[in-house]
Amino acid sequence: MFIWLFHRISGASLIILFGIKIFTSFFLFTKEAKPDWALSLHRQPVLDVLIFILFTFHSIYGLRTIAIDFGYRKEKQLFWLSNIIASIISIILLYIYFITS
Repeated sequence: MFIWLFHRISGASLIILFGIKIFTSFFLFTKEAKPDWALSLHRQPVLDVLIFILFTFHSIYGLRTIAIDFGYRKEKQLFWLSNIIASIISIILLYIYFITS
């Protein structure tokens, strides 16, 4: 039940977060005078971290759902495996993000 609920909430959150990124980049790349609010919102590291974490867990949980649909029945084992994999990928992405910025 947790994964089902998280998958729905993270999907809606990703739509909003990617929408904010696209909206602010529109103002930054198409206008001559760059608005301060768009620049500060687009460079917000909290948004980037949320996108990394939500996208990683959302995609891994989606792969978990596909595996269950194909007949894999050890759901508890798959739950822990998907959490471990998503956590490792998130940590690597965040490490790369903070090292390069």
